[in-house]
Amino acid sequence: MNIEETKKITLSLLDTFNRAGDISLSLRKAGLKKKNKSDNTPVSNADIEVNTMLTKKIYEITPNIAIISEENSEHKNDKNLRDFWLIDPIDGTRDYINNKDEFTINAALILNNKPVIGIINAPAKKRLFYSYAISNSYELINNQEIELINKKKDYKEIRAVSYSDELKPEILAIHKKYKVGSYQKMKSSLKFCVVAASEFDLYACEPRAFEWDIAAGHAILIHAGGQLTDFNGNEIHYGKPDFKNPGIILKNKNIT
Repeated sequence: MNIEETKKITLSLLDTFNRAGDISLSLRKAGLKKKNKSDNTPVSNADIEVNTMLTKKIYEITPNIAIISEENSEHKNDKNLRDFWLIDPIDGTRDYINNKDEFTINAALILNNKPVIGIINAPAKKRLFYSYAISNSYELINNQEIELINKKKDYKEIRAVSYSDELKPEILAIHKKYKVGSYQKMKSSLKFCVVAASEFDLYACEPRAFEWDIAAGHAILIHAGGQLTDFNGNEIHYGKPDFKNPGIILKNKNIT
């Protein structure tokens, strides 16, 4: 696909992402129906409804590209995946259920095992991010595209985000390497967005979560001039048989 094609696909999905965000908030306000999945992680009726909305619209736009979602099993056993969508309808379900505001709605288009489109809506934060090519990564604010690659940091120290208040030794070592002055706990793929937007500089975590948790944020970050690698500096590819992530480090354009 060329940049005009990825741009057209991305922009045609933004209204659906906004509506999905509104529905996630209204369903939570009305009272969620919740249960635990086989892996003991929670799922709600909102996860399912948002998943249905996103998959329906994405299938209409790209009917010949497989869709892989956290919330269904279709295509998860396909072999030799190269071109496909990854969807996480609500990342941070536990916090979403507990009325916190960092949950996100996510989709990424993977071509040749690399992310080329990323869309993340954080509806409770009223923040929508998307990207479709190098130097084309944006936050939509008051219907105006803000270019993330041109955003400047307004602080001097190196700041990190973390999924936990208690850092494991290998993460502390990475923070020390990059001279991190402070870090803040943050849930969901919103971490990728705030690093891409130069509000924080770095995020590192040991192997955890799955490809659909990081793919959209990966696209947004690298299209804003950032980097995402494993602990050895290797590029992250998608479509692994188990969809599990290695340990990852993401850095914005300010970190070398």
